[in-house]
Amino acid sequence: MYRIKTKYFLLFLVAVATSNTSFSQLPDLQLNRMLQQVSGSVTFLQRQYKGTDLVAENVFRSGELPGNWKLVMKANPVKGHSDAIDVEATFRLAAGQATSTTVAVKFDFSNWSAANYVLVPASLYNGNRYRSIGDGYNPGYPRDMYYNPQVPLTISNNPRLSVEQDKASLVALQTGNMATPAVCFFSPATQTGFILLTEQQTKWGNNGVTITENAHKDQLSFDISAPAIRKLAAGFGDFHLSGDKAPDWKAGDEVSLRFRLYVFKATDIPALLTKFFKVRKDISGPSIPRNLVPMSKLLELGTGICSSNFTQQQIGNYYKPENNNDFQLGWVSGMINTYPMLSLNDEKERKSVGEELDFVVRRLQGKSGYFYGGIKSTGEIIGEKMSPDFPEIQAMVRKNGDALFWLMKHLLLFRASGHADMINKDWEDAAIKLAAAFVKTWEKDGQFGQYIAPETGRIAVFNSTAGAIAPAGLALAAHYFNRAGWLKTAAAAADYYYRRDVAGQGFTGGDCGDISQDANSESAFGFLESLMALYDYTGDRRWLSMAEVQAALCGTWTLSYAPVFPPSSTIGKLQCNMTGAVWASIQNKHAAPGICTSSGDYLFKLFRATGNSLYADLIRDIQHAHTEAVNMPGHITSNYLIGSSMERIQPSDAEGKESIGNFIHTRNSWTETNGMLMALELPGIYVISDKSKCYVFDHVEATIIKKDNKELVIEVYNPTVYDASVAVMAETSAEAKHPLGYTAFLRWPKVPVKAGGKTRVRISGREVRW
Repeated sequence: MYRIKTKYFLLFLVAVATSNTSFSQLPDLQLNRMLQQVSGSVTFLQRQYKGTDLVAENVFRSGELPGNWKLVMKANPVKGHSDAIDVEATFRLAAGQATSTTVAVKFDFSNWSAANYVLVPASLYNGNRYRSIGDGYNPGYPRDMYYNPQVPLTISNNPRLSVEQDKASLVALQTGNMATPAVCFFSPATQTGFILLTEQQTKWGNNGVTITENAHKDQLSFDISAPAIRKLAAGFGDFHLSGDKAPDWKAGDEVSLRFRLYVFKATDIPALLTKFFKVRKDISGPSIPRNLVPMSKLLELGTGICSSNFTQQQIGNYYKPENNNDFQLGWVSGMINTYPMLSLNDEKERKSVGEELDFVVRRLQGKSGYFYGGIKSTGEIIGEKMSPDFPEIQAMVRKNGDALFWLMKHLLLFRASGHADMINKDWEDAAIKLAAAFVKTWEKDGQFGQYIAPETGRIAVFNSTAGAIAPAGLALAAHYFNRAGWLKTAAAAADYYYRRDVAGQGFTGGDCGDISQDANSESAFGFLESLMALYDYTGDRRWLSMAEVQAALCGTWTLSYAPVFPPSSTIGKLQCNMTGAVWASIQNKHAAPGICTSSGDYLFKLFRATGNSLYADLIRDIQHAHTEAVNMPGHITSNYLIGSSMERIQPSDAEGKESIGNFIHTRNSWTETNGMLMALELPGIYVISDKSKCYVFDHVEATIIKKDNKELVIEVYNPTVYDASVAVMAETSAEAKHPLGYTAFLRWPKVPVKAGGKTRVRISGREVRW
C-alpha cells in the first residue's frame, strides 16, 4: 500500500484529471481503499435521455469525455474521523451543448448478499425486502393474513429490493423521498457498516438515488444523479409516471455532487443505526430553528380549539377527534387530547374529561377486556381492517396500547393534581381488564399481533410491532396497581420486539390503521416510550441501552436538514425550516409536524439520563418543525382556525409535483394534540444548576450572565410577537440521575416574558426565582 504526502497527493489528483490515466479506476487512493473494505468501486457517468428512457451512458475517463465534458474530483479525509472521506465531483460542459443530460456518481458492490441490511431513511428499511400487496393506499388484506400465526410480514406496494428468488431489483428514488439524503448498509458477513450522505439538490433540482441488484443478489449498485430521472415515482402504495425531465446543458454549465462516505466496523444493525444518528447532520450541519410562537401560546390556542370541540351526543359526551362527530380511540385522537385538557386544572374541562372517560369505558370495552377502536355518533361500532370472510369485529392493537397507556396517565394526573377523589372505579376496573387482556394474549401467543377481536380476545392478524406502546402501558399499570407480574410481561414483550424487530430487522412497523405492516415512525417512537418506561420503573440500564438504539431509529424518520421547497409553494413562500418534521411510513410518503401522537418527552428523559444532547436536539427540532406548520396570523398554513394545523408536510412528489411544499387546507386534531403535549411535557428551559448548563426547547433565547457558588442568573429573551410563559426545570446533576416521572411538569415554575422582552431568572439548585 502506497503512502503519499498531502501536497503530492493533491498534485496527483490534478494529474489524474488531465492525463490519460483511467479516472474511473483511480479517482483517489483513500477512497478506493475505503470502498475495497466493502468490495466496492466508483464510476463517474454522463447519461442522455429521451423522456425518461436512457439512450446513452458514458464513463468519464482521464477527467473528460468526448464532447467537451470536464470532471474535477476532490477527495479529502475528514479531520478526526479515520473512517470517513469527503468527496466532491464537479461536472462541467466546457463548450457546445448537451440535450436531456444528467451526470452521476455510481457505486458498485461485488461480493454482495441479500442478507445485508439496506437503509434509506424514511424509504427503505431492510431494503423493504418483504411480501407486498395491493396497488394503492391502505390495501385490503388477503384471506391468508387472518388468524394465521405464520403470516409473513407484509407491506404495501412500495419501492423495494426483491424478496423473490432469481428476480432483479430496481429502486428509483429522489432525495425528496428521504428524511436524510443517504444510502446505508450493514454486512453481517464482514461485520462492516457503510453510510453515504449526500445533498438534496443541485441547480437542476433534487438529486436521484437509484439502487439496482442483480437476480442472483450477489451484486448491488447505487448511484447519485443530478437530477433525478425516474420512469415511475412512488406514491402512497402505488407508482405513477414521474414526469422527470433531464436538463439541457449549455457551454459553461456545471454542477457538483458532494457526499461524505463512512466505512466502519459494525457488529450488528444497532451499530449502523447509532452511527447514522451521530453523523446524519454532518453534511447539512446543525439545525438553526426559527423562534416563532412560544410553547405556552400553542397550548393556549390548542386547548381553546379542543374545548370548543366538546360534543354531547346520544351515545355519550366527548371531545370530537377530527372534523366529524364520530369517535376514534387512541392513535390520532380520543383519550389523548383529553390529557392536556385535564392538565389545565380547570373545573369545566376536568368534568368534560371525566365524561369522556365514562363514555369510553362503558361503550367501547369488549368482553375480553380489549377496546373497540371507534364508534359512530349513531352508536355503530367501527370495525377495523375487516374482511367479509371474517365477520368478527376487530380493532387495532395499537389503539388498545394507547388506551392502556393514556388511561394510566390520566389516573396518575388526577392523583398528582389533587383530584384523586374524582377517579371513577369503573376507569380503574377498565384499566385492570385491559392490562389483564394483554397479559393473557402474551402468555397464549407470545406476541400482541396487529389486530385483535375485542369480544373474544383472539389475535385476528399476527406480526408487526403494533403493540409497541403496550409495554409502557403495562409498566404504568403494574406500578399503579402493584402487579409485579404485569411488569414482567412488559419486559418480556419489549425484549421480544427489540430482538425481533429492531436488532433483527432494523425497523418497527404496522401500528397505523391505514398501512399494512410497513415500517413506520409511530411504532418507532411508541416503542421508545416503552423502553424508557421500563427504565424508569426498573432502573435497569439495559433498557437505556436499547432506548439509545431506538432513538437512533427514530432519527432515521426525522428530517435532519431544512429541505429546499419550490419558491412558489406555501412552505417556500413562508420560508419554513422543516428540520424535525417526522415522516409517516414507507407507504405514506410525507412528513408531519410532530410525533403521532406524543410529546416525545421520552427523548428529553433519555437526554437527562445520558447527557447526550443529540436527543435534546432531536425533540427540539421536532417541536420547532411543528410550530412552522401551525396556522397563525401572517403565517397561514391550514386556512382554518388560528392555532390549528394539519398532518401533511410534503417534500416528495408522491402526490404529484404540484403537492411539494403545499399544505392541505384542513386540520388534524392529532397534530394539534401533540403540539399541546410538547408544550406541556417538555420544559421550555432545562437547567443543570451545578454544571451551569441550560438547554432551550421553547421559542426563546437564554443567556447565562452570572454564575457563582450561590446561584445562576439567566437572561431570557422572547423574540416572538407573543407573550410567553416559559416553563423552567432546574435540577442538579445528581438529581438528573433519577427518573422524571409522568407528572413532573406540574412542578415547573412558569416565567413570564413579554413579547420582545427580557426577564432575568435566578436559579439555586431546584429553586427558580424572577
